[in-house]
Amino acid sequence: MNKRTILDLTPAEVQGKRALVRVDFNVPLDGATITDDTRIRAAVPTLQALRAGGARIVLLSHLGRPKAKPEAKYSLAPVAVRLAALLGVPVQFFGETDTDDAVLATKTLADGDVLLLENTRFLPGEETNDEALSRRFARLGDFYVNDAFGTAHRAHSSTAGVAAFLRPAVAGLLMQKELDYLGSALEHPKRPFIAILGGAKISGKLDVIEALLPKVDGLLIGGAMACTFYKAMGFETGSSLVEPDRADMAHDLIERAGFRLTLPHDAMVAPSLEAKDKAHAVKRDEIPATEAMFDIGPDSAASFTRAITSAKTIVWNGPMGVFETPPFDGGTLAVARAMAAATENGATTIVGGGDSAAAVEQAGLAGSVSHVSTGGGASLEFLEGKLLPGVEALDDKAA
Repeated sequence: MNKRTILDLTPAEVQGKRALVRVDFNVPLDGATITDDTRIRAAVPTLQALRAGGARIVLLSHLGRPKAKPEAKYSLAPVAVRLAALLGVPVQFFGETDTDDAVLATKTLADGDVLLLENTRFLPGEETNDEALSRRFARLGDFYVNDAFGTAHRAHSSTAGVAAFLRPAVAGLLMQKELDYLGSALEHPKRPFIAILGGAKISGKLDVIEALLPKVDGLLIGGAMACTFYKAMGFETGSSLVEPDRADMAHDLIERAGFRLTLPHDAMVAPSLEAKDKAHAVKRDEIPATEAMFDIGPDSAASFTRAITSAKTIVWNGPMGVFETPPFDGGTLAVARAMAAATENGATTIVGGGDSAAAVEQAGLAGSVSHVSTGGGASLEFLEGKLLPGVEALDDKAA
């Protein structure tokens, strides 16, 4: 990674200084109860390193999708409680962000103190990268750290704009880890290099497919998006989710990819998602006109497993089926288990956030792969070869 990180800062740049750290604490809540603290835990190493260096930590994050005004259900107050438990030190919470009182709160911190400010998306201008707001954010710290990979693809005031007015501006340890894993997979993969793409729509993955095709030795396609390829091949798809307007593109991809592109050989189908007791496997060219595909079939799961366990670098983004509804979780679980087995065999395995990360977590295998990304959208855009505004805004390393 060619960006400076907190490890590149001198002791004088950290000791006694206010570290304005953009984290991604956009966690699922049930009332005031955090149901998954993965993203909070992921930020802990950066915060521990800054505390060890004597920094005074000021945290910014968004939560949910409030409409640029305060909404109690999106308050970060419960996050402060959970973060304090994980860090083992008190975490102060201040229910404002863009006020003189918030600035004053940052200036009363002692070395090693941690302060979490209120949801950045309560503020008009955050999501439009308003320059005036970015300048006001810059008053909250003496240097800036972006550790929020999950929002690095967004050019918001707290993720990109603030860095123009607050230097040094460096990456945190989580950001560094994300970029190192994804970057090395794309630039210097151990081979064979396999990518697995799933999910509902081919339209959301077209740019990723285009970017990965020249780089991979194999591309495995699952999920409902496989049905658009089936349509392009002239197969019956029944009531499956299909994008007819993308069929020509799918046909072109099949032609260009040749042997590198693998589609499921069979499918788990049923009359409807609710009629899961009637689920059964069929060959891909035998999908009944009155049924829909909800998962890859067992033969495909076995074939994908063989490909994954023989590879040395594997990137996975998108489930193979409706994994939240058994028995349509079989394909996704098979891929998760194959990823764990490949890791044990010495492969580098990367799960690209979102539903794939949830599936690996559900399977109890999150600790059995090399890296689980905290950012679904950001990891996709990185794989597409796009520049991430939250990364581009940071200081470059000296040549």
